Amino acid sequence: MSKLPRITGREAVSALSRVGFVLVRTRGSHHYLYHREKNRIVTVPVHSGETLAPKTLKSILVQADLTVDELIPLL
Repeated sequence: MSKLPRITGREAVSALSRVGFVLVRTRGSHHYLYHREKNRIVTVPVHSGETLAPKTLKSILVQADLTVDELIPLL
């Protein structure tokens, strides 16, 4: 397993959209993405260029049913 990358919320939203997630709504600084086939909603905090905390990124990957190795090529 690869090391967890240090990315921003905007980069996470961009990577998830490449896998098929679609932005369904934004509430404050949180973006909610939905994947029709997986029937999953993922919440990503997007705070003006701040890097996501490692535990937050892990939580996003669990919600999206992705591994670190699957995420890295999407960045």
